[in-house]
Amino acid sequence: MNRLAHHGLLTLCLLTASIGQALAHSADEHAGHNMAAKSTSSETAQVKFADVALVDQNGKTVRLEKDLVADKIVVMSFIYTSCTTVCPVVSSIMGKVQKQLGARVGTEVQLVSISIDPQRDDAKRLNDYARSFQNGPGWSWLTGSTQSVNETLKGLGSFSGDFKNHAPLILVGDGNSRHWTRYYGFTDPSILTRQVEKLSGERNAHAKHTAIAMEHQP
Repeated sequence: MNRLAHHGLLTLCLLTASIGQALAHSADEHAGHNMAAKSTSSETAQVKFADVALVDQNGKTVRLEKDLVADKIVVMSFIYTSCTTVCPVVSSIMGKVQKQLGARVGTEVQLVSISIDPQRDDAKRLNDYARSFQNGPGWSWLTGSTQSVNETLKGLGSFSGDFKNHAPLILVGDGNSRHWTRYYGFTDPSILTRQVEKLSGERNAHAKHTAIAMEHQP
């Protein structure tokens, strides 16, 4: 084998090895996604809302608890726009929840999606992404400074440190009663809707009980 042919073969081998490593890295990048998505589970959650400024898809500054969660039943997801595996599925689930709940979204119910890649996901990028999934008002897509987003995620129990390896997670809770549930994996939208209905029923029962108690006060 002459020197030129040997050099060409060596280059081809190195290129093949590089492609193999790149593919392996790509597979590893979403390994956590795929493993977490196979099974679904839920657990009662304690959450804390960081008092930090975030930005919605319209460029408006908001504070999560004060402006979106307070007095609402909330369904909340965690995504990033360059994700091509889990995040579109999670956003599609959220979109189905919105359709199932109809006009209640934007009044009694608030949907929230928080970008876990705030360095790349600015308001415009979120706005463009939201158009593929959102149908009507009452769904806020949030980003902000890296520090503000990380503090928010830590308080909600959804900070992973490596956003590309985050597990699919949706939170459902009542901003009034502070009863929250974390749903892991690709949860059926009807399960999330039923939890919203349950929280709504508990609200109504509490309101009725309070009204009766007020009537019987001397």
